[in-house]
Amino acid sequence: MRLTRVVCRNFRSLAAVDFAPVPGVNVVCGRNAQGKTSLLEAVVYAATTRSHRTQTDTELARHGEEEFHVRLEAGDETAAAPVVVEANWWRGAKRFKVNGIPQGRLSDLLGRVKVVLFCPDDLALVKGAASVRRKLLDMELSQLSPPYLFALQQYRQALRQRNELLRRGEPEGALLDVWDVQLITHGRALMEARAAYIAELSELAAEMYRRIAEAEPLAAAYLPDVRTPDELAQTLARGRASDLRQRLTGRGPHRDDRELLVAGRPARTYGSQGQQRSAVLALKLAEVELVRRRAGTLPTLMLDEVLAELDADRARSLFAAIPGGTQSLVTTTQTAEPLRGMGVDFAVFRMEGGCLGQE
Repeated sequence: MRLTRVVCRNFRSLAAVDFAPVPGVNVVCGRNAQGKTSLLEAVVYAATTRSHRTQTDTELARHGEEEFHVRLEAGDETAAAPVVVEANWWRGAKRFKVNGIPQGRLSDLLGRVKVVLFCPDDLALVKGAASVRRKLLDMELSQLSPPYLFALQQYRQALRQRNELLRRGEPEGALLDVWDVQLITHGRALMEARAAYIAELSELAAEMYRRIAEAEPLAAAYLPDVRTPDELAQTLARGRASDLRQRLTGRGPHRDDRELLVAGRPARTYGSQGQQRSAVLALKLAEVELVRRRAGTLPTLMLDEVLAELDADRARSLFAAIPGGTQSLVTTTQTAEPLRGMGVDFAVFRMEGGCLGQE
């Protein structure tokens, strides 16, 4: 499935954009602060219900406006009808529709339009906080697996309720037991899904890294806070006294992490900046292939300012490694000239002052 139309109104600096991307590579050129990244952000927001750049939806409305609208249309030759996703925000209230039907649950929207984004901030996958990596991992799996999203929502609800009891001070043990059962049940599901996903992703990322970067091996590792799902119950029981003192649930899948390893060593501390960037790009390309394996369709790949950081050989290797048939949206402050001679079919668009036109 690919995007066939993106309509934005009053989103960030985009007053009114009506974008019809081609099936292959779409290069959006323009100077800084013209709206290129905002276009990608709008797609991410409508596809996932949230921005990758801010937690505050108010910041997404164009200056001086009290509302914004994003509409995505997606389809392919095998689809009976296109999928239409609409995101509307007005004075702090947001509403989402799929094919004109209001959506009351996140699970009904996620995965309808599948996207994979690479942006400069994604180096946080190597150098950032564990919470950032966990958030991205949860979003990746939630797009692919409704059971995972359900387990995640139930786990978070149980965690909030347990922490609220702990904050009140000296709650009854029986009340904590109720939420412990929920944490154990849904935490086990999260851990098992994360372990399987990261193992499969690691295999694919290693191959992508060989194709776009260096000879040394790349691996992605799952770092669970609790070693195995079978140990969750014991860990919660042993930690209860500490949780009561701290008034917070200290252990569990909400503390999980993942790590990228280059030549068996953490890329965070031993990888050069070039290796770190190549590792993250390889991970994103692996996500594209993994979506195809699990969902039977290719996501739209979005690459924000990737050409600025790559020499001609690396850029050629990157585009050669993108799985065949993938639709790509590529933003750049440069021209599309580096793509010529790479055997890449592409269309060029220019963003100027929040307005988009095709060259």
